[in-house]
Amino acid sequence: MPKVYIIIVNWNGWQDTIECLESVFRLRYDNFSVIVCDNGSSDESLARIANWADGEVQASSTRPELRHLGDPPYPKPIPYLRLDSIAAADFTGREERLFLVQTGRNLGFAGANNIGLRLALKTGDLEYAWLLNNDTAVAPDALAELVLRMEEEPRAGICGSALLYYDDGKTVQALGGARYSKWTARVHHIGEGLTMDVAPPQREVEKQLSYVVGASLLVRRAFLETVGFMNERYFLFFEEIDWITRARNRFQLVYSPRSIVFHKQGRSTGQGSGMEDSDSVSGMYGPRSRILYTRIHHPIALISVVPSILASAAYRLMTGRLASFKRLMSGAFDGAFVPINRTNDRAN
Repeated sequence: MPKVYIIIVNWNGWQDTIECLESVFRLRYDNFSVIVCDNGSSDESLARIANWADGEVQASSTRPELRHLGDPPYPKPIPYLRLDSIAAADFTGREERLFLVQTGRNLGFAGANNIGLRLALKTGDLEYAWLLNNDTAVAPDALAELVLRMEEEPRAGICGSALLYYDDGKTVQALGGARYSKWTARVHHIGEGLTMDVAPPQREVEKQLSYVVGASLLVRRAFLETVGFMNERYFLFFEEIDWITRARNRFQLVYSPRSIVFHKQGRSTGQGSGMEDSDSVSGMYGPRSRILYTRIHHPIALISVVPSILASAAYRLMTGRLASFKRLMSGAFDGAFVPINRTNDRAN
């Protein structure tokens, strides 16, 4: 079994994280270690996660149908090592399988995952890294099936899972990833709303993939060494498509339909379920990242992307959603004027 480092980012969500970890440690795959990167939480998340590893806190599921993913609980205590962002320089040769890393502040999705990726690369035994959202629960074969798909395709750089909505455990959120339209800078999750019994076959899904959704993303070591880490200019959203765009067709995207991951959409970023909620971080970072990515990779498309965003803003203003309007405009303004270097950002 190739060595896999599972990287989980936590931000004020320790209850979700320990449920995720409970399912992770029950995976039918032996050769893995877990790096939890805490993004400057204010709820003592790392202490709570450490308590779980010590056997002092129990994980729980809000979905009885999915309780079997973490029940019976994995035997405790689980040996772990706590590190801060400075001390987390190297853990080569450590016997622990769980590493709790404090980033020091909220670095966003890319920044926190990059800390975990850099640590994993330093060990020397990394073959794959699995970026996994903390608001997920995984089926026992989820990792083994991802690795199997990658081993079948030596040119594959990234592999995605079948993401199902946690709330009902049957409906597809995304089959591996999404299609992207550069002229609107909008994405469409492949298979969203279907069930797995009527989902399109694996090869058909792979033909449609523009990028793999970061909630469950297995990346090959060679991809990291060739393309580099995720671009931290994106605090949230568009990190994954920027990553594969920078790969310049040097690696394939693949998908494993037998890698099943249940996702509580939006919980990892504090969004809840409403993607257009004016109290959600997506209201600002969505338009910001749409414009930023377009400026870097498809600047000609700004002629249609910007009017599309402004039309959304006008609609929110006309329907009395003032807070949502302000968030959208703030994000769009920042995305339009944040300094970039197209050469460096494309290569990173």
